[in-house]
Amino acid sequence: MNHLKGMHHVTAITSSAEKNYEFFTYVLGMRLVKKTVNQDDIQTYHLFFADDKGSAGTDMTFFDFPGIPKGTHGTNEIYKTSFRVPTDAALEYWVKRFDKYDVKHEGITKLFDKKVLSFVDFDDQQYMLISDEYNEGVASGVPWQKGPVPLEFAITGLGPIHVRIAQFDYFKEVLEKVMLFREIAKDKTIHLFEVGEGGNGAQVIVEHCTDLPQGQQGYGTVHHAAFRVEDTAVLHEWIERMNSFGLPTSGYVDRFFFESLYSRVANGILFELATDGPGFMGDESYETLGEKLSLPPFLEPKRAEIEKSVRQIDTVRSTKTFIKE
Repeated sequence: MNHLKGMHHVTAITSSAEKNYEFFTYVLGMRLVKKTVNQDDIQTYHLFFADDKGSAGTDMTFFDFPGIPKGTHGTNEIYKTSFRVPTDAALEYWVKRFDKYDVKHEGITKLFDKKVLSFVDFDDQQYMLISDEYNEGVASGVPWQKGPVPLEFAITGLGPIHVRIAQFDYFKEVLEKVMLFREIAKDKTIHLFEVGEGGNGAQVIVEHCTDLPQGQQGYGTVHHAAFRVEDTAVLHEWIERMNSFGLPTSGYVDRFFFESLYSRVANGILFELATDGPGFMGDESYETLGEKLSLPPFLEPKRAEIEKSVRQIDTVRSTKTFIKE
């Protein structure tokens, strides 16, 4: 059986695509590599922020569902998303940057012997930077070369997701027996699992949490998390595997930028398996990634209708020079 290769992307919900674009571009220095719409709700933007070329394992994506209420954090949710930075020194840089831009953070702490820095955005979306200083395993991406963050400190990809779950034993079985993760560390109620080559890019932090109410999805919360598979053939292997365990799945879904399978593996937890390709470079040049509204071929005939229904967001960056500071 081909193992999962690690994190592919995390998709969350924002109250404002505009503010979300500003935060990820100008504060976090991640590159908008695709401005498209939710393929299941074409009046809703779907923004993809990633490394310099939109590599699998580096992207954080957002829906902005109109009129959705704010979510609440609790148990049975993908609680926090983490991003990889190259060194411990990078975290010192980010503390100063967050202070400069009034980003709420908790200072540098340690989690499973890795230095981390937790912070939130304007929606109370939960994030964490994790240092790759002593990391081994899945390689990270390449930081946005023309972004505002010095390359030696810049975000390079996704680190572990942090899941809070009430029925820990069941979730552990799904991770280990179905998804082939292995538990490698434990600290009280928090457990660390990894898959494939392991390391920060292929780990899941699971917190056994029974004293909080059920998390409620809305803006400021994560919608789902996706894990990497090599290609279409491997994805179909995993579809058969998930079905053999009786897990509910979407079956095969072609998202154009990648191919997918969705499964609600536990109460409140939606996981996706996604292929590494084709990726985001097929319909736009490297220089202008994310600057136009990109639509998959099956939505292209509806372009005029979609462009009328979604508000315009100026995402042109190729004409701008960012000062790295």
